[in-house]
Amino acid sequence: MRNEFAQKNHRPGDIIQHRGLVSFIERNYATNQNGEWFFQNGPQRVYVELDYTPLVARFYPDKETYLLKTTAGIPIMPTQCLMDEKGQIIFTAHIEVQYASTINETIFLKKIKEVHVLLHDHDLGIFSETAEIQHACGMLGHWNWQGQKIAVESATSTDIKKIYCTLP
Repeated sequence: MRNEFAQKNHRPGDIIQHRGLVSFIERNYATNQNGEWFFQNGPQRVYVELDYTPLVARFYPDKETYLLKTTAGIPIMPTQCLMDEKGQIIFTAHIEVQYASTINETIFLKKIKEVHVLLHDHDLGIFSETAEIQHACGMLGHWNWQGQKIAVESATSTDIKKIYCTLP
């Protein structure tokens, strides 16, 4: 979170570590018809300046396998898997998100929306254990996920940022 000085001087903010504040933001995190992401704080809307994707994914142990969820606990069933030039993994999935259909709306609808989700870097090892990466014919390989072989395709961070980021 960035205070006024950090915002004015284009400085990074502080990591939010207060569990209650993180939970509040997650409960009130939404998107609107303009593709902006924000959290509602009473009558005030706090817009989120995204560095990359609006959501982050983690693998969560489940019996003898893993579940893929956002850090807020939203289940993810990827429809596409991308790898950018830095080796970051981005999933495309249809996810139920909170949605404001008008600018001033403070009561949100639940809407299924196609969203890109960045895999947390702490989980790249788990991904690597279940992926077969080889460069051939424009594909990077495939990822074995819950009985499916999902193609791992090349992407550029610039293209992903164009979707979500308003600032360079």
